[in-house]
Amino acid sequence: MEKTYNPLDVEETIYSRWLENKLFAADENSSKEPYSIVIPPPNVTGILHMGHALNNTVQDILIRWKRMSGCEALWLPGTDHAGIATQNVVERQIARTEHKTRHDLGREQFIRRVWQWKEEYHATITGQLKKLGFSCDWNRERFTMDDGLSRAVRKVFVSLYNDGLIYRGKYIINWCPRCRTALSDEEAEHQETDGKLWYFRYPSQDGNGGVTVATTRPETMLGDTAIAVNPADERYAGLIGTTLVLPLANREIPVVADDFVDREFGTGAVKVTPAHDPNDFQMGLRHKMEPIVVMDERGTMCGPIPDKYIGADRFECRKQVVHDLNELGLVEKITDHRHSVGHCYRCDTVVEPYYSDQWFVKMKPLAGPALAAAKNNQISFYPGRWEKTYIEWMENIRDWCISRQIWWGHRIPVWYCGECGEMIVAEETPAVCPRCTSRALSQDEDVLDTWFSSWLWPFSTMDWPSKSRALEKFYPTNTLVTAPEILFFWVARMIMAGYYCTGKLPFTNVVLHGTVRDKSGRKMSKSLGNAIDPLEIIKTFGADSLRFSLIMITAQGADVYLGKDTFDIGRNFGNKLWNASRFLLGNIQSPVEFSGPLPLDRLAPEDRWILSRLNASIISIDSALNNFRLNETCRVLYDFTWHEFCDWYIEMKKSDLYQDDDEQRKLDALRMCSFVLAHILKLLHPVMPFITEALWGHLRQNVRWPEYIDHEFIMKASFPTCEHRLIDDETDREFDVLKNVITALRTIRSENNIPPDKKGIAVIIPETRQTEEWLNTHSDMITMFARLSSATIDRSASKPSFAGQRVVNECQIFLLLKGLIDKDVEIARLTKEIARLDALTKGAAHRLENQAFINKAPADVIEREKEKYQSFLKTRGKLQKSLESMKAAS
Repeated sequence: MEKTYNPLDVEETIYSRWLENKLFAADENSSKEPYSIVIPPPNVTGILHMGHALNNTVQDILIRWKRMSGCEALWLPGTDHAGIATQNVVERQIARTEHKTRHDLGREQFIRRVWQWKEEYHATITGQLKKLGFSCDWNRERFTMDDGLSRAVRKVFVSLYNDGLIYRGKYIINWCPRCRTALSDEEAEHQETDGKLWYFRYPSQDGNGGVTVATTRPETMLGDTAIAVNPADERYAGLIGTTLVLPLANREIPVVADDFVDREFGTGAVKVTPAHDPNDFQMGLRHKMEPIVVMDERGTMCGPIPDKYIGADRFECRKQVVHDLNELGLVEKITDHRHSVGHCYRCDTVVEPYYSDQWFVKMKPLAGPALAAAKNNQISFYPGRWEKTYIEWMENIRDWCISRQIWWGHRIPVWYCGECGEMIVAEETPAVCPRCTSRALSQDEDVLDTWFSSWLWPFSTMDWPSKSRALEKFYPTNTLVTAPEILFFWVARMIMAGYYCTGKLPFTNVVLHGTVRDKSGRKMSKSLGNAIDPLEIIKTFGADSLRFSLIMITAQGADVYLGKDTFDIGRNFGNKLWNASRFLLGNIQSPVEFSGPLPLDRLAPEDRWILSRLNASIISIDSALNNFRLNETCRVLYDFTWHEFCDWYIEMKKSDLYQDDDEQRKLDALRMCSFVLAHILKLLHPVMPFITEALWGHLRQNVRWPEYIDHEFIMKASFPTCEHRLIDDETDREFDVLKNVITALRTIRSENNIPPDKKGIAVIIPETRQTEEWLNTHSDMITMFARLSSATIDRSASKPSFAGQRVVNECQIFLLLKGLIDKDVEIARLTKEIARLDALTKGAAHRLENQAFINKAPADVIEREKEKYQSFLKTRGKLQKSLESMKAAS
């Protein structure tokens, strides 16, 4: 084995071997219990980020665990065409490199360009996924616009239309003037914004008074059709039914009464603009008002308005309208106003409510079964708090606008006859009009919302609507891993589509992970310059270090706070495991062979202890995996491997391995160490697949043991299960005492700055006879681990003078200091060190009390300063205690 583990030397080779041997391939004809996950398809807009690394590492852990546990495990990969997002990036590229728009190219040529982009970035994305070690069944990879998924999209559209669940109508929708397309309610992300509230007066037709309204969007007043007041508002009782004059446009508009009006907002009177506000649109329907469109799809003013405003940008028009109203003396006041404003989820442009023809899905009928699934506990959310959010969304669901005015995506399968006007909704492109047989057919120009193909993902990827063997074997899937921000965008819609199309719930567990942030708490993004590229981390630390570190620090559902130093966790752990394995296998001169189960009759006490700890760890890991607490899985593996196996057990077995007098004793030690190492590698494999595969290969070369080292590739080996009979609580307690005694002696050495080469004398006074006997049985371990020349373990022993002291597990522990340190020199050293720490503590306290520092310093700098301050205090306390003990000793 190489002295140090270099991930770059092995990861690519190992992954190629996995692929060559088809180890990721799921067999749909297998009799094994199925377990399946469909990947949340990454958008083909660019490269993957650390959020993708987190999301897919969780999935890979689950798939590898289930595969090793005997399931026929399928992880189905794929990518999403991401309509608006992908069109936007390609448009920007063309504008930057060719100074052209998509309209300059034309629809057909532009779509060809997007396909070229898709091919390039699809290859990049799959390459990244492979670099991270993800065990997807690549032969089943799908794309949301491939032929099979396109057929599924058309079938569902036509089916919903025929069932009366898809309709076309003129409604107020969210519109992005930058992307020039409709957005669903969920795609219009609302942000708290500091704006203004303008109060201006609408004069009465008869010239006597008028009504003052408050608005956040003065430019839309050009499309007002009424002023509305609450019928219960006595202030306006005499004005209902009267006529006002719309300023600037000089149109007459009525005062109407409507229960929707909030008497507490502004003046209690509101302007009604049915074409440019969703609430006003509904009010307009109730009062039979004709909407007046005064803004086009670019966000510029148009329609039956004064010429001076036509063609003006909406925000420039706002300024002009306020100026003109002020000139007329109609502006009464302007106040600051913080309110929620919709922004396009892709380009962050302020969304405009827009009156246009769009296609919609009626969601209420589809929501029923999906809502019942949550209420009846047929589906589980992790963390569970998201169930309430899901239920609230489903209970208040609104119709879904599915048409988009872009070019990249699934064209809506609707055709219009140029001769008779017939509308044809069909899965296949019609050759002639079924009504008049004309061939003058044109397809609807719009495309479907990206999510319309994504909501079919769990079953369309398995060849639905065909009754494929894959669909029969692997659908419904088991687990979905995703982010909370698309709980309604995608998760809820998939559940609705699953019930509608297949009559089945598409998955039973939804695992929702947090957002990846930097150590200051900011969301990682390219624009902020704080993003960490997974590939750069892999080059420096290796894929396993990235995976382990990321999962170790990520509590279920919580946000993740990352810095580049975070990945030292995984690298250091991997190096510890490599070094321990290298040491053990280095003690094997030629391959050894074992057979059958462990010979329990030849186990030493430390063997019984490590087997007990191993099986207790397996129980904890099994519980953590089943409940999707993956960080707990890593913590248990870390503690058992590093502290119990490497730091204690291997050290305990060194005397057996180093001696040459008793070959059987050495073989027994190798057998036990190999047994535990094989279990560690299997337990760790789902999280750190590369290093465990590499070490498994070295283990197999040196140790032949078919019952436990049971497959050429570790990912096909059996995942460990608990042997409850090997859990021994009494042995655990006894070894806890032993370890605590040794740790206490080591602590005394450290606190008193005793050089490692100086051996000491210990006196241990146990409380009970049982503990005395146990410790005496293992006195050789105590002297070895604590670097002692001798140890007296006796309940009747006298307390020595001039000794470091600790009490653990009701044992008084003394380490004689005479001959190990010079008392006067040590007192001087401790006094000097305490003074130095006092100065450091004072400086840190001064900085933390300095308001200018607190106001200006980044959050992570302040946090580090707090940590230093606490560390200084803690260290000073320990030194002061040592100093007092030293002075008290005679």
